[in-house]
Amino acid sequence: MEDLSPREAIRWQREHRSQLIFRPLSGSVTLVGGADLSYEIGSDLAYAGIVVLDFPALEISAWSVVAVKMSFPYIPGLLSFREIPPLLTAWQQLPLRPQLVMLDGHGYAHPRRMGVACHFGLVADIPTIGCAKRILCGRHEPLDQKKGRFQPIIHEEEVVGYALRTKDGVKPVYVSPGHLIEAGQSRELALACGSGYRLPETTRQAHLLVNAARRGEVEPGVWLRSD
Repeated sequence: MEDLSPREAIRWQREHRSQLIFRPLSGSVTLVGGADLSYEIGSDLAYAGIVVLDFPALEISAWSVVAVKMSFPYIPGLLSFREIPPLLTAWQQLPLRPQLVMLDGHGYAHPRRMGVACHFGLVADIPTIGCAKRILCGRHEPLDQKKGRFQPIIHEEEVVGYALRTKDGVKPVYVSPGHLIEAGQSRELALACGSGYRLPETTRQAHLLVNAARRGEVEPGVWLRSD
């Protein structure tokens, strides 16, 4: 996948979009995952990490973090081809598997409906949610400043996700389904994973983990809570 040209990567996105499945999660959710990457400035080295949290307590149960040399260039709209390989390495080493993964990035709210959350969901065969800090495509009406308020993101006359206020008075996040989950359920889970910050605790803890690894405060590897 890393060897694809940009043209081939765009074709892959268009060809695999039809494989995305949006349906309600089955059963109760007890473990949620969060995924993020941190890049070494001036280098091709990146740290990819996935954390697993108990739900709804949101306490960390396990994590995996890897250091990987990146090969696919940074191209807007094709970020998943750069990030999926190291994320899959972290996923394969994870000592405890969550029932869904929330990724720092977009899912269906992508110009070709194939953001990093969609891509990861397809290749890992797991329910995924995209939760991004900036909108990539489409528009939405203004939100009330209260926590929990949301507005649909409309792109090309289709609802592709939601702008969601996760904390009173802070900027919204942009939530969209990746794979094997509904849009509304994605929004509800992103809100339920909040702990007083703008970012859901899933991606917030993943962000803290990979940045700690980049600074040398955490060694790449895995951890599993032993209680």
